Amino acid sequence: MVIRIGHLSTFYHTAILLIARGNSDIRLGAKIDWKLMGTGPAIMSAFREGKLDMAYIGLPPAIIGMDQGINIICVAGGHMEGTVMAGKSSWLGFPEVKELSAVLDQFRGRRIGVPGKGSIHDVILRDCLEKYGFAQEIGIMNYPWADLVTEAIVKDDVSAAFGTPALAIAIRRYAGGKILYPASKIWLNNPSYGIVVSAEFAMKEPKIVERFLGIHEEATEFIRKKPREVARIIANYVAVVDEQFVFDTLTVSPKYCAQLSEEYIVSTMSFVPVLRKLGYITSNIGQDRIFSRAMIDKVHPGRDHYADGVNS
Repeated sequence: MVIRIGHLSTFYHTAILLIARGNSDIRLGAKIDWKLMGTGPAIMSAFREGKLDMAYIGLPPAIIGMDQGINIICVAGGHMEGTVMAGKSSWLGFPEVKELSAVLDQFRGRRIGVPGKGSIHDVILRDCLEKYGFAQEIGIMNYPWADLVTEAIVKDDVSAAFGTPALAIAIRRYAGGKILYPASKIWLNNPSYGIVVSAEFAMKEPKIVERFLGIHEEATEFIRKKPREVARIIANYVAVVDEQFVFDTLTVSPKYCAQLSEEYIVSTMSFVPVLRKLGYITSNIGQDRIFSRAMIDKVHPGRDHYADGVNS
């Protein structure tokens, strides 16, 4: 049996750790066909075309797909607060400037880079610009891969970026930049990523999905408890960044768990009116359409661990 799982090149998703460790197929009892994608919207296109069974994805693009009739459901969490604002060190940022509105004010007449339209980072950026009155004064440049956003910062094609912790660390490392506004303050408890499953596959192979969620949950615990070891494993596997780069990425926003906590769900639902206002969805899609907690509650009973942070 082959399970097709879509994922991003994001170090704090358990996908990269599971691929690097190389024993998930044996533990799952099925072969995993890992499919690397550039953005959440690209993952949704693959679901629409019947090319995926499961995926790692930010919840806003998943909700957009659901609204368009793609029959998927979110069955587990993974990480919260994965959107960071970064830019070159010449710009003022937190804590020198306390409010995000004041940080954004510096970029009037300029452009901010962000991954693909409809990604969680894109939605958060657009909402922030609308909320603080900068929608007509600050431009947005969407990129199909996060790496291109770093390059755009280096070349001054954009003046700042909204994106993943890995993007923020890349800007700090390769563009002499810094985090301008931290993940914990941009959108509280935002559903950075979760595990979504084709409804047909979940109905057909519930035990396989549950076993995968167990492996995923163990990996989130590994990240929380042994981030240095995780960083070493991932760095050795990808061979393009060093261990410190991965460790820094893992610790920028240290909220990891597979459970669908109340905070995770409430924050997700707060995206629905924003997505409607932006014109990304047309219906008030409900919680029961987005989430099914039955499987993760079996795998991970009890309290969630998002607030535990990571060991240093």
